[in-house]
Amino acid sequence: MDPLITINPEGKITDVNEATVNITGLNRDHLINSDFFNYFTEKQKAREVYQEVYEKGSVSDSPLTLKHKDGKLTDVLFNGSVYKDDLGSVLGVVIVARDIAEQKWALDLRVANKELAFQNDEKEKRAAELVIANKELAFQNDEKEKRANELIIANKELLFQNDEKEKRAAELAIANKELAFQNDEKEKRANELIIANKELLFQNDEKDNREAELVVANKELAFQNDEKEKRAAELVIANKELLFQNQEKEKQQIANKKLEELSYAAKLASQYSLSLIEASRDPLVTINTKGKITDMNEALVNITGMTRNELTDSDFFDYFTEQQKAREVYQEVFEKGSVADSPLTLRHKEGKLTDVLFNGSVYKDDKGDVLGVVIVARDVTEQKRIATELVEARVFAELATEIAQEAKINAESATIIAENAVKAKQQFLSNMSHEIRTPMNAIIGFTKVVLKTELTPKQKEYLNAIKMSGDALIVLINDILDLAKVDAGKMTFEKTPFKMKSSILAMLHLFETKIQEKNLKLITEYDSKIPDVLVGDPVRLHQIILNLVSNAVKFTSKGKITVSVHLLHEDDDKVIIEFAVIDTGIGIPEEKIGKIFENFQQASSGTSRLYGGTGLGLAIVKQLVEPQGGSIRVRSTVNEGSTFSFTLSFQKTNADAELENELLELDTEIKNIKVLVVEDIPLNQLLMKTLLDDFGFSRDIAENGKIAIEKLKENEYDIILMDLQMPEMNGFETTEYIRKTMNSKIPIIALTADVTTVDLAKCKAVGMNDYLAKPVNERLLYSKIVGILKKPKLEKLSAKLNENIEENSVKEEKIKCIDLIYLNQRTKSNPALMMEMISLYLTQTPPLINTIKQSLEDKNWQLLGAAAHKMIPSFAIMGMNPNFENMAKKIQEFAIAHEKMEGIDDLVLQLEEICLQACQELQEELNIIKNTI
Repeated sequence: MDPLITINPEGKITDVNEATVNITGLNRDHLINSDFFNYFTEKQKAREVYQEVYEKGSVSDSPLTLKHKDGKLTDVLFNGSVYKDDLGSVLGVVIVARDIAEQKWALDLRVANKELAFQNDEKEKRAAELVIANKELAFQNDEKEKRANELIIANKELLFQNDEKEKRAAELAIANKELAFQNDEKEKRANELIIANKELLFQNDEKDNREAELVVANKELAFQNDEKEKRAAELVIANKELLFQNQEKEKQQIANKKLEELSYAAKLASQYSLSLIEASRDPLVTINTKGKITDMNEALVNITGMTRNELTDSDFFDYFTEQQKAREVYQEVFEKGSVADSPLTLRHKEGKLTDVLFNGSVYKDDKGDVLGVVIVARDVTEQKRIATELVEARVFAELATEIAQEAKINAESATIIAENAVKAKQQFLSNMSHEIRTPMNAIIGFTKVVLKTELTPKQKEYLNAIKMSGDALIVLINDILDLAKVDAGKMTFEKTPFKMKSSILAMLHLFETKIQEKNLKLITEYDSKIPDVLVGDPVRLHQIILNLVSNAVKFTSKGKITVSVHLLHEDDDKVIIEFAVIDTGIGIPEEKIGKIFENFQQASSGTSRLYGGTGLGLAIVKQLVEPQGGSIRVRSTVNEGSTFSFTLSFQKTNADAELENELLELDTEIKNIKVLVVEDIPLNQLLMKTLLDDFGFSRDIAENGKIAIEKLKENEYDIILMDLQMPEMNGFETTEYIRKTMNSKIPIIALTADVTTVDLAKCKAVGMNDYLAKPVNERLLYSKIVGILKKPKLEKLSAKLNENIEENSVKEEKIKCIDLIYLNQRTKSNPALMMEMISLYLTQTPPLINTIKQSLEDKNWQLLGAAAHKMIPSFAIMGMNPNFENMAKKIQEFAIAHEKMEGIDDLVLQLEEICLQACQELQEELNIIKNTI
C-alpha cells in the first residue's frame, strides 16, 4: 500500500503503483517517463539518495517529503535497490516510499526525550568531575611541575584514545545500522547538540583553569584502557557480524548461480521481482494457485524465523495463528483480485506473535491467466502501541470535550474504551494479587507453624530466613498494588475512632528486633496534649509511618531513630498533628531530594544494590498524605541524617473507644467454637486446619460455596471463614444466598488475596461481618474470631461511634461533596483552564438534570439514557464520590431496559440533590479562583 516506483538510469520513471498515483495526484500516463525528482520538496536531496542507490546497490529509511499536485506534503522513508540483467548490468532502481506522517511526531518526541535524558546525564557527570577537580586543586599545584611531562603524555594518550573511540564507534555504527540516528533527527537536534558542545567546552575550560589533569588523567588512562578492551570486544562482535553478512552474501551468490540455469527473460523477470520484494521493509511473499510459497523477501524470513529453503514451497497458511482466516483472505484475493488491510497475526517459530495488515493482489501472465498472488503483510505492532498511547493521552481531552459538547459520538466511544482499559488493568492486578498471595499464604503460614515445633538452631535459622523473605515479598506486592490503587483513583480513606498513642506504639514494636540487631536506639516522643481518641484512618497512618521508619532503619547503621508526634493546632472539632521520623543515617544529596518522592526513584543508582528496595515507599507515602489534606517535607545532610515530617488533621470525638483491632492473646479456655472454612485451595485448607487446631477450635472444610451451603443445612457452626474466589459459587454469591435465602445471621469473615478490588464496604454490602487479607496473620485471625463471637459489645460500641461520627460529620460530608485535586492535577494548576471546566459543568449539569426528570416522566427512555450517559464523566473530573457515578450508570441501565423500574425515582432525586449541591460548591470555588487571579 506504499508508493512503489521503478526508475531507469536517466532518472525517468518507468512504472508506478496506484499508491504513487494517489500520493502525487497525477495519473500513470503523466508520471511515466517524467523526471522522478520533480515530485519531492528537496529535489537535490532526492537526486543524492537516488545516486546513493547506484553507488551502494541499495538504501533504506532515507527521509524525504513527497509533494501532491495540490500542495499537500507527505513525509516518507525512502527505501530502494537496483535491479540488473543476467550480466550484472544495472537496468534501473526500484523505490518504495513509506508514509511516516502519522508516527513521525511520536518518534520525534521519543528521540527528544532520550536526547534530553542524555544531556542531563552528561551534565551530572561533568558536575561530578568538577567536584573532583576542586578537591584535588591544592594537591595538583604541588605536583604540577613534577608531572608536567606525564601530563603531556597523558593528553596525547587521551587524544589517541578519543580517536580510537571515534573509529570504533564508526565501525560499530556500520555494523549496527538500525541503532544509528536518522539523518533528519540529527538536523532537528542540531541546536541541542550545539548546547551540549558548549557545555562540554565549558567543562574542558574548567579542567584547564584548575590544572588538575594529572590524577584525573591517570584515572582517565585506566578508564580508557578499560574502554579500549570494551571497544575491542565490540569490534570482535562487529567482525562476527561482518562475517555473518559475508556468509549471507555467499549464500545469495550461490542462489544466484542456480538461477543462471533459467533463460534470459526468466532471469530478468526474477531479478526484477526480487528487487521489488527486497525493497519493501515489510514481509512480502508470492504464492501460487495451490497456496504454496514461491518467493519471499528477507523480512518474511526474519518475522517467521524460517530459512528461505524452509519457506519455499511450504504451505503459506502454516505461519498464521488463525490458519482458516488466512485461507479465507487468500481466497478473497482470487475472487476480488485484491484485498487490503485484513488483520492477521504471524507466528515466529519460537512463538513470538506479530500483528500485521494483510494486503494482496493477483498477478497474471501475458494472456491474462492468474499465476498466483503477491502478499504484503505490514507489521502494525508499533502502530498499535502508538495508537494505544494516543488513546491514553487523549482520554482527559475527550472527557472535557464530552462536557463542553452535548453530542460527540467519538468522544463517548473513547471514554468507554478508556474505562474498559482501566477495568482490564485492575482485573489484571486483581488476578496477579490472588495468584501471588495464595501460595505466599501457604509458605508464610506453614513456616510460622513449623517454627513453633522443636527445631535445631540451623533449622530455625533457615526457616526464619524463609519467613523474612516471604514478608519482604508481601511488602513489595503491597507497594506495587497500593501504587496501582493511587493511579486508578481507587485509594480510599476511612474515618474510624482509634487510640493514636497505643496504635503507634504497637506498630513501632514491630521494629524492635531489627533495631536491636543493628545496635540502634529507638526514641519515641509523644505530645501528651493530643486527645486519647481521634477519628481518622489508622491503617493508612500505620502504612505511612511504617514506610518512613523502615527507610530510617534501612539507611542507618549507627546512632538513633526518633519518632515524634506533636500537636500543632486544636479547636472544637479537629486537631492538626505533626509526625516526624529522624535518623542519623547516610543522608540524601541535596540534588536528589526533589526526586525521592517519585515512583521507582532512589537517592543514587547504588542505593538499590546496597540497601535493597524498589523506590516505591516514599512515592506511596506522599500519595497517602496529600489526598488526606496533609503535606510531607524532608531535610537531610549527607552522612549526618534525614528528617521526614508530615502533618495530618484528625476529627475529635467524645466517644470512649476500645481498640477493636487490638490483638488478643491466645486463651486456652476458649475452645467451644466450631468453624466452617470455605476454601478451594488444598494448601490453604491444610493451613487453616493447622491454625484452628492450634487455637483449639473444631473445624469443617468446604471446597466451594455450594458445598458450604449443604453443610450449613446439615450442621450448626459458630462462624464461617469464606474465601472469595472459588469455582462453582464464589464467596460473594454464597454470602448473599446465606443472608437472603437462608436468612442466617451466622458471622462471616472473608479470606481474600484480592486486595485491589475487595474492601470492607464491599464485603459488608453482601452481609459479611469482616475480612482478612492473605497471607493470614494467626493472631489477627484469632482476634477477629474471638472478637466477633465473644465481644459483641464492640459491635454495639462501633455502631454507636459510627452514628456519632455521622452526626458530627454532616457538615464535612457536604464540604467534601467535590474534590478538585484530580482537576488540579489534570489542568496542571492552570486557573484559566480550571475556570473553564467548572463553568462548563455549571452550564451543562442543571439542564441535564431537568432532561433526566422530564424524560423519566415522559417515559422517553432513549433521551433518559443519553442524558444520564453525558453526566457520568463529570463525577470523576470534579472529584465526586464514585457512588454518585454509579447512580447515573444505574439510571442509564434502567433506560436501556425501556421500562420504569422500582427505585428509579429515588435515584433521580438523590442525583438531583447531589448535583445541585456540587453546583453550589463549584460556584464558590469559581469565585475563589477568580479572586486569586
